[in-house]
Amino acid sequence: MLLCLRLSRVHLCSSVDNSLMASTVLFFLFAGFAIACAISMVYHKNPLYSAISLVGVFIALSCIYVTLAAPFIAAVQILIYAGAIMVLVVFVIMLLNLDEDKPLNRLRYLYAVGGGLGLILLAQTFFIFYAVMRAPKQVVNEAQTAGNTLSIGQAMYTEYLLPVEIVGILLLMAIIGGVILVRRLEPGHLKLVVDNELERRHEEDEADDLRIAL
Repeated sequence: MLLCLRLSRVHLCSSVDNSLMASTVLFFLFAGFAIACAISMVYHKNPLYSAISLVGVFIALSCIYVTLAAPFIAAVQILIYAGAIMVLVVFVIMLLNLDEDKPLNRLRYLYAVGGGLGLILLAQTFFIFYAVMRAPKQVVNEAQTAGNTLSIGQAMYTEYLLPVEIVGILLLMAIIGGVILVRRLEPGHLKLVVDNELERRHEEDEADDLRIAL
């Protein structure tokens, strides 16, 4: 009897170690992919390519949420951020017909600021890795986590029912207000607003070209 208990305990420990090893490998894989896409997003001069790289970051984050036993958050990440919001961003980029960013001498000091912030974030990342490695090993029970759909649905429609209804009403008011504002603009007035905006952007581009030439 004691031998069976010891064997079952050894088997349980080995399965726990294997699951933790697999989750750690998947975390580093998806985290590396997210970091690579983030670097590509920052260094691309074309805003459309930067937006596509940002989609890769969102997809990698959703995969990390799946490894953390939070499938609902992963699905929301894909549907809202990688889906709706990025479609809106790409639509705005293509509508404004943005070209590649032009280098501005007056923004060179931001390189040093960005480098300092990058070093701080890198130090925080190593600290988090160290804390995770020193943390006690334990198996995540998916039935008791707060990231699954059942627990979130129960919390939203029982404990947080009133805030959910208030947020829904606010979103409905924002949609109705946007429709009213758009319908108030007549076609001639709307064309005048668009022409003024295009003229302002053209003047800003000419000023930037003159500043770079000087």
